[in-house]
Amino acid sequence: MMQDVLEPNDTISQPGLIQRIATSISRLYQHYLDKWTPHTASRWVFTFALLAGFVLRICMRQGWYIVCYALGIYHLNLLLAFLTPKVDPAFTQEDDDDAPGLPTKVNEEFRPFMRRLPEFKFWYSVTKSTLIAFFCTFFQLFNVPVFWPILVMYFITLFCITMKRQIKHMIKYRYLPFSIGKPKYKQSRPEENNKPGAH
Repeated sequence: MMQDVLEPNDTISQPGLIQRIATSISRLYQHYLDKWTPHTASRWVFTFALLAGFVLRICMRQGWYIVCYALGIYHLNLLLAFLTPKVDPAFTQEDDDDAPGLPTKVNEEFRPFMRRLPEFKFWYSVTKSTLIAFFCTFFQLFNVPVFWPILVMYFITLFCITMKRQIKHMIKYRYLPFSIGKPKYKQSRPEENNKPGAH
C-alpha cells in the first residue's frame, strides 16, 4: 500500500470542463483583441462613444458622481503615464552616456520617444475602466451622495496642476510626446528610380 502511494500515477489528469471553457473564451477574446490592434482610429471612436454613453447615463440618472470622479482621476493618471517618457530624464545620471534617454544636444543621435504607457495599453485601460464604471452605475451601492460641484472643481484644479507640471517637464527636457509636425520620410517608389532623369 505504501508503494502505491509513492509510485507516479500513469494517467495524466485532463483539465476540467470549466477550465477548458475559460481557456477557449480567453483565446477567442485575445484573438479579437489582436485583430483590433492595428485599427487605432476605430478603437478610440468606440472608447469615446462608450465614455459619452457613460456621461449621458450619469447626467440622466443624476447620481454615481463618485464613480465618475474616480474614473476621471484614473484616466488622468493614465494620460500622465502616456505623456511621460519610459526613462525619465529627471532621474537619469548626467554622466551616463550609454543610458537610454532623450537627445539634449543637436549633434546627438535621434532616439524615438518611448512612452511609459504605450498607446494600446492606454486605450485598453481606458476602455476597461469605463466599462467597469458603467457597470457600477447599475448598482445603488455605488451611488454615494456627494455634492458634485466640489468634485468637478477639485478635478479641474487637479487636472490643471498636473498638466502644468507635465508641460514644464516637456519644456525643460525638450521632448514632444506626439508625432504631429515631426518630419516623415517616404520611401521612393521603384518606377521613379527607373526613369532616365532620376540618376
